[in-house]
Amino acid sequence: MKKPSGPLVAWIDFLAKSVILGLAAAFVVVYFRPELLSERDSIESFAPAVERSAPSVVNVHTARRVPGETHPGMMSEPFWRRFFDDSPGGHRDRIESSLGSGVIVSESGHILTSNHVIEGAEEIRVALHDGSIEAAEIVGTDPETDLALLQIPAQNLPVIQFGRSDRLQVGDVALAIGNPVGLGQAVSQGIVSATGRSQLGITTFENFIQTDAAINVGNSGGALVDTRGRLIGINTAMLSGENGGGSGIGFAVPVNLARGVMNQLIEHGRVIRGYLGVELQPLTPELAESFGLPPDEQGVVITNVQRGGPAARAGIGPGDVITRINGEPVSDYYDTLNKVAGLQPGEVATIRLIRDGEIMQVDAVIADRQMISGD
Repeated sequence: MKKPSGPLVAWIDFLAKSVILGLAAAFVVVYFRPELLSERDSIESFAPAVERSAPSVVNVHTARRVPGETHPGMMSEPFWRRFFDDSPGGHRDRIESSLGSGVIVSESGHILTSNHVIEGAEEIRVALHDGSIEAAEIVGTDPETDLALLQIPAQNLPVIQFGRSDRLQVGDVALAIGNPVGLGQAVSQGIVSATGRSQLGITTFENFIQTDAAINVGNSGGALVDTRGRLIGINTAMLSGENGGGSGIGFAVPVNLARGVMNQLIEHGRVIRGYLGVELQPLTPELAESFGLPPDEQGVVITNVQRGGPAARAGIGPGDVITRINGEPVSDYYDTLNKVAGLQPGEVATIRLIRDGEIMQVDAVIADRQMISGD
């Protein structure tokens, strides 16, 4: 029998040594670090994302006094103190307490939450991830986006990392972290079902992330994070009953919007938005036809103009059709509202109109939305 030649013997020897070396390395790994080969490694886990973001999510406890008589079986008092009134007859006020969530967004102790969580509260306490409890002050609120900003005096806080909501895609995994129904911090997982949701009647300025991650009572104000633990939204609401049937339709304020509101509340104590002073309705194909416009024309129809407002001073009137603001096309009522709100008071906006079939442009000096009642 012919023996293998020199090169073949060398190759076989190299292969054998490689196999022996690999087996030895595997033995060392199994012996000293068996967890590296555990069954858990074969299962996709979001634990690292939760570990990074969960310490930044807090429980928000609020209480307010409601005049009335306390009866047996009514809601218990908040854990920090009771209120009593001195009204004739000795009636005792009852305390309404509620639970929500919030997200630590700065090293200065700023916490983003939902406005409806703290609305009307006389006292606010925040329970941190380490179990400590801090009294919170309201920096500012913005009911038109259902956001509020709190601040606590604690130091060395775990600040959440911000993500980019404008990069979200339908199908991205989303994790909702909060305090559902007062059970303590919990995480639910789902996907981004849609972006840019509006016309829901939840807030004035709507641009919601829709998700099927459970957002139950107590989750409001908590964090919606991505698989890297970055904040992508502030949980706001979930449809239930006749509207949603508890079928898992939840909404969160996108972090890009929330961050802008936060910065304005820190700087000004309120959100400054532009105001044009018009009432609008959609430009439907039927209305477009009645105005002599193409059926696919996009824009909004002005139905009323506030007397002495920015639009009136610019010569804009009922029946005009707005098609562009500062060169950008407008598609519907909410798009127009958001574009105007994004302008600064005192800024001159160029409005492209169609009036009696003719295209024209006017310049309007934008006003401060909050300083003018009505819209």
